[in-house]
Amino acid sequence: MSADPTAEQPTAEAGDAITDVDLARGIVDGDESSLATAYRRWAPLVQALARRSLGDAREAEDVTQQVFLAVWRGARGYRPERGTVAGWLVGITRRKIADALSARTRRSELVGAAGALLVLADDTRTRPEATLDRVLVRHELAKLPTPQRRVLHLAFYEDLTQTQIAQRTGWPLGTVKSHSRRGMHQLRDCLRPAAEV
Repeated sequence: MSADPTAEQPTAEAGDAITDVDLARGIVDGDESSLATAYRRWAPLVQALARRSLGDAREAEDVTQQVFLAVWRGARGYRPERGTVAGWLVGITRRKIADALSARTRRSELVGAAGALLVLADDTRTRPEATLDRVLVRHELAKLPTPQRRVLHLAFYEDLTQTQIAQRTGWPLGTVKSHSRRGMHQLRDCLRPAAEV
């Protein structure tokens, strides 16, 4: 029994039949549909690796986006003779996961350092300079751009994590992290001269 060529065939996602090498060639040539196909094909793998390593779904989403952005920007670096496209993606994923873990460590250290400057122990509240410190911190916080001030307020005064801040504000986690980092750097730079006096 022969198949009727005019009969309707089940449709597959566009690009599913493309080989990995042809897909990589398309990405190198700047074909956005090739990148979209690569994303559909490998994003679940990339996200699973990131989630397993980072333990955070939103951070895993950020890493997945960073991986495919790196694929798009660095596609000319792919060499088929050095390995498969999936292997290339896993290598990029591992580097982005390492970057995310390093950033997490830096953020923790920065928050700890800023917390040491900002958190005033109960026994210091009786000292006159403690009141001055609180006024100074509030004054410097007020100078920050609104998004940075909001993120730091939610983190320090409402004791929310960055993930919780992202959920409350509706901002992407990466944006919350950026506002937090920039705000902490600005506070540190403004408060350091006051602390050295």
